[in-house]
Amino acid sequence: MSNTSASPSYDAVVVGAGFAGLYMLHKLRQLGLRARLYEAGDGVGGTWFWNRYPGARCDVESMQYSYSFDEALQQEWQWSERYPAQREILSYINHVADRFALRPDIQLETRVLSADFEEAHARWRVRTDQGDEVTAQFFISAAGCLSAARTPDMAGLDDFAGLRLHTSAWPQEGVDLRGKRVGVIGTGSSGIQTIPQLAQQAGQLVVFQRTPNFSIPAWNRPLPEQEQQAWKQNYQAHRERARNSRSGILYDYAQRATFEVDEAERQAEYERRWRKGGANFNHCFNDIFVNAKSNELAAEFVREKIRAIVTDPEAAERLSPKGYALGTKRLCVDTDYYATFNLPHVQLHDLQAAPIERFTATGLQTASGDYALDAVVFATGFDAVTGAIERMEIRGRQQRLLKDKWAAGPRAYLGLMVADYPNFFMVTGPGSPSILTNVIVSIEQHVEWIAELLAHMRAQQQQLVEAQTEPEDRWVRHVAQVAEGTLFTTTNSWYMGANVPGKPRVFLPYGGGFHIYAALCREEVAAGYPHFTFSPGTPA
Repeated sequence: MSNTSASPSYDAVVVGAGFAGLYMLHKLRQLGLRARLYEAGDGVGGTWFWNRYPGARCDVESMQYSYSFDEALQQEWQWSERYPAQREILSYINHVADRFALRPDIQLETRVLSADFEEAHARWRVRTDQGDEVTAQFFISAAGCLSAARTPDMAGLDDFAGLRLHTSAWPQEGVDLRGKRVGVIGTGSSGIQTIPQLAQQAGQLVVFQRTPNFSIPAWNRPLPEQEQQAWKQNYQAHRERARNSRSGILYDYAQRATFEVDEAERQAEYERRWRKGGANFNHCFNDIFVNAKSNELAAEFVREKIRAIVTDPEAAERLSPKGYALGTKRLCVDTDYYATFNLPHVQLHDLQAAPIERFTATGLQTASGDYALDAVVFATGFDAVTGAIERMEIRGRQQRLLKDKWAAGPRAYLGLMVADYPNFFMVTGPGSPSILTNVIVSIEQHVEWIAELLAHMRAQQQQLVEAQTEPEDRWVRHVAQVAEGTLFTTTNSWYMGANVPGKPRVFLPYGGGFHIYAALCREEVAAGYPHFTFSPGTPA
C-alpha cells in the first residue's frame, strides 16, 4: 500500500466547481477544514461553464436561481432578465468565487480519475489526470447531475470532415455558422434552446428529431430594477416558501384536480399557464403526474398550441409529442422554438421514420436519403445523475468499485452517502430530489446537512461516518415506490437512464417532493443520526 504520509494531505477533497462545489468549499472553510477542490474545466461554473451554446438559458427564474446563504450577496446582485442566460449566470458564479475568496483552494484543468478508501489509514487517496496524488479524510462529489455529456456512437463519425460541436462543450470563442449547412441531432432542452439561435445564422438547418418534446414558451423579458427590489424586500419569506414546496421553486401549485372543474374552466387554466410561461405549466392541476387522463388533457392543449404555431400540418404533427405523459420527460422552456420550423431554410427530419445510418465525409446518410452538412451539433444530453460519479474510479471498503455496487442501479441513503464508502458524500446524488427541483435549493440543503454532520463528528471526536446497509436498502425501495405511484416510470426518459445504452432503468431522483425530503433529513439529525455508523477510525 502507498505511504499515505508522503502525499499532500487535506481534510477534504471536493470534485467540481459549480454551484455545489463552491458552496461546499465555503462551508468547509467556515468549519476550519483544509480543503482542495478539483475542477476539470479552466474556469469555475460547472454546467454553466460548459454549456455555453447559443441560446443557453436557465429555466428557473433568475430571482430564485441564486444562492440564499448570504443576505448581502442576494441583495447586491442585479439580474437583467426574467430567465438568466448562461453568460450572466457564469458572471454571477465568478462573482461568488471572488467575493468569498475561494480561488486559492481551487485547482482548475484537473480531472479526478480515482478515489480509494484506504482502510488502514481511514483516509481517501485521490488521483488526478495532472499527476496529483493526495489524501483526505473526506471525499465529496459535487460533480453535478448533468455534467457527463454523451455523444452517441455513430458509424462513420470520424469520417465526417466538417465541424463537430456538442452543446456541452461549445468553443468559448464562439463559432461562426453564417451561411453554413448545419445539422442538429437532439431535441431535448439544449436542442430546443439552441435551434432558434442557430436558425438565425445557418444557411440551411436540418433538425434530426427522434422523440419530440413538450415545450412551453418562456416569455422572457427584461427584469426592471423596481421589480427586483420588491422581491428583495421579502427575500427571506420567498426563500422559506420555496423550501417548503415540492420543487423548491415558488410556483403557483394548483390545489384542484383536473376533473374538479368543468371543460371551460380547465381550458382557461391551461391558457393562463401558457401565457404566464415556464415549467409552472406542469402544476396546472394537482393530479397531472398521477392521473393519465388528466395528463392527456393538458398534453393535448400543448399539442393544439403546436398545431396553431407551425404552419405545415405534417411538421406540426411530427413536432407534437405523443405516447408519453406531459412532464415525464423534462418539460422544456423555449423562445420561438416551434415558430422556427416555419422558416424556409429549416427542415425537420424524423429519425423514427428514417434513422441515421452513418456519417460520411460530407454529411450523413439516413434511411430516406443523404444530407450534405458543413457542421453537426450534438444536443444529445447527459449520462444524468450518476454519470459524473461513475466516471471516477471510486473504491470503498475492500476496494469495491462503486460502479460495480451500482451495476443494477444506484444505491445511496438519502442520496447523500453510500454504505461501505466511509466519509464519501454526494451533493444532489441519486435518490435525492436534485433534478426535479431548483437545484440550487437542493444544493444548499445538502451542503448544509453535510457541514452539520462534519461539525457533529468533530464534537463527538469521531473520524469516520458511513450509511448503514439496511437503511440504504429501505431508502432505495422507498424512492422506487414513490416513483411507481406516478407517471414518471411509464416513460423512457433520462430520469430513468433510458438515454444511455446498458444503463439500468431506475428512476434516479426522489419524487416525493423537496419539502418532504428535507424534513426527513432534519429528522435524521434530530434523532442523532440513527441510520449512520460512527467510529474513531485511525488518526491521520
